[in-house]
Amino acid sequence: MTNSIDRPRLNRDDVLRAALHLLNDVGIDALSTRKLAERLGVQSPTLYWHFKSKGALLEAMSAAIMQRSRATSLPGPDEDWHAWLLADGRSFRRALLAFRDGARLHAGTRPGEAQRESIEARLRLLCAAGFGPEAATRLLMSVGRFVIGWVLEEQSVRQPDAPPSARSAGPDAAQYPLLAAGWAANVGGDPDLVFDDALRFLVDGARARLR
Repeated sequence: MTNSIDRPRLNRDDVLRAALHLLNDVGIDALSTRKLAERLGVQSPTLYWHFKSKGALLEAMSAAIMQRSRATSLPGPDEDWHAWLLADGRSFRRALLAFRDGARLHAGTRPGEAQRESIEARLRLLCAAGFGPEAATRLLMSVGRFVIGWVLEEQSVRQPDAPPSARSAGPDAAQYPLLAAGWAANVGGDPDLVFDDALRFLVDGARARLR
């Protein structure tokens, strides 16, 4: 057990790093401050020097995932908004998929002060293209919530306790030919290509509305 002399050596990044490893090992439902403290070799109250509650820890973990895993840089002033928004959506999905239960961890969070500058840069790009602030914000929210919902489905079907229908063979082609064809292309297709095409429905729709 770590004594009080050693405790100052445990910094915020140490806690976050251990928490993300624990998330990958046990999943969000089994993640607890007690297990995290055991992994770090400290008493649970020690963690509250860095995070006031489990909720604050989870929110910081979500922000860390975005910071470490999201590869897309901020848009330039003259960048094509349509191409950039598609790339940003793909990057967001990869970031959520990089960690077990990444979508569940991120769902419901709101951007803090550290994220607002990057959001403002995204809004500047969209407003320069012709969107108003309200529509631009709604478009970013729509893409973000679409990606979270999509990844939530992707990660849920991988869980050991996923419902039996998650592993079903799909509809009978003789009885439901249209559904079977669509099912095979979407559920049985390349997940990256299927996601990309679905994301384009949303972003292309915004472009058509702008016109």
